[in-house]
Amino acid sequence: MERTLLLVDDEENITAALVRLLRRDGYHILRANSGDEGLALLAQNEVGVIISDQRMPGMTGVEFLGKVKEQYPNTVRIVLSGYTELNSVTDAINRGAIYKFLTKPWEDDLLRANVEEAFQRYEMKMENARLAQELLKANDDLLQINRDLEQRVQEKTREVVRNLNVLQVSQEVLEHLPVAVVGIGDDGVIAIANRNAHRLLVADGSRPLLGEASGDVIPAALLNCITAENCRKFGSKHQCILADGKQANCWCSPMGEISSSKGVVLVIDADM
Repeated sequence: MERTLLLVDDEENITAALVRLLRRDGYHILRANSGDEGLALLAQNEVGVIISDQRMPGMTGVEFLGKVKEQYPNTVRIVLSGYTELNSVTDAINRGAIYKFLTKPWEDDLLRANVEEAFQRYEMKMENARLAQELLKANDDLLQINRDLEQRVQEKTREVVRNLNVLQVSQEVLEHLPVAVVGIGDDGVIAIANRNAHRLLVADGSRPLLGEASGDVIPAALLNCITAENCRKFGSKHQCILADGKQANCWCSPMGEISSSKGVVLVIDADM
């Protein structure tokens, strides 16, 4: 970042001496002969530190730096004047319009050190402002992320509730079907069984169907319906004899045509 210094003094020999002294420190130096000219330069340049004489015609240094504070509050403002004028700038110092009061004649090394310190102060203020802006943006981004997350959670919750309602309706329909329905996973384990399936396959209620291996609870004659060569769409009906000698019709359909489910659905129609 280029360090720009503004010198304001109606005595050109003073500003020329300051330029000779401070140029070695690598500053970009602007010069003005009055407060009005100084304000004009500030409108066109990004200035970090200002050194102004107090006693100038038309507008004193305190008046000039007071206006600068209002319009460019981040600048670091220094008055360079005689001891006799300290009383006239004390109030401005107390109000924060002036950072430091340096006297004429000045000590070169002390003046250079004060200007360096002033630029460090300015750069710290600008860095703090930048970090504050970044923090504000990060907070805004985080707030938006939280809003998006809340919206997605709400949408997902509505989807889960909707799916649960559909599942409950489907389960109720399944329970009221006049046939036995058994869903068997591709691992051979029973995943779905309605009440008629329980009545048909375990009439005494001695064991549940869900989670059981199909070969342990379904008669071989019915299991034959779900072999690869016999399992067809529901339009293909098979007849079989159950363990108790009852005759039944069965249908089998592979899962996965309209869902990601694997396995088969076995439908059994028998007198119960």
